[in-house]
Amino acid sequence: MGKVICNASVSLDGFVAHPDNNPGRLFDWYEAGEVEVHTASEPATFHLTPTSAEYWRDWVGQIGCLVVGRLLFDITDGWKGQHPLGVPFVVLTHEPPHDWTHAHTGNAHFVTDGIEAAVAQAQQIAGDRTVALAAGTIAGQALAAGLVDEVAIDLVPVVLGEGHPYFADVDPALVRLGDPTVVIPSTRVTHMVFPVQR
Repeated sequence: MGKVICNASVSLDGFVAHPDNNPGRLFDWYEAGEVEVHTASEPATFHLTPTSAEYWRDWVGQIGCLVVGRLLFDITDGWKGQHPLGVPFVVLTHEPPHDWTHAHTGNAHFVTDGIEAAVAQAQQIAGDRTVALAAGTIAGQALAAGLVDEVAIDLVPVVLGEGHPYFADVDPALVRLGDPTVVIPSTRVTHMVFPVQR
């Protein structure tokens, strides 16, 4: 099986979105360069710096499945069944939607049995590829359960002051990270990856 990795753009004070779920300036780096990067959700494109584009393409090329929570699924309407990264996704929820318009795509898988079951299903779908976890509650639950191999952070030089933390509902004593294995400075962002120490 591949690695299980949390990933998100995060502010200097540790938030991945404002209280109203708007990422605000955290995504500015997606339009900070001249390299056009296409997503699976055409016509959506990014314009990254060459450094960020290389990092982003390498990261996305490893992903076989995503795990997200119900809040993100609802905010995005499940990306209308086609995630911009072009991979299937597992939604951890107490109650799967019964009338979701885009269920026919077959890209969304709903799990109600907890984070361990959600990650296990994502690993089955991903095979030898990476399972990527959304930040917030999903990342916090997975880290607390000992399921995370690495934490990837796109550190953005902004301060939000409040909002949704990268790791929600997790005992800080459980967050033990090693020295970064990746540190790539770029325009409006620094890409970093930390191994999780168990």
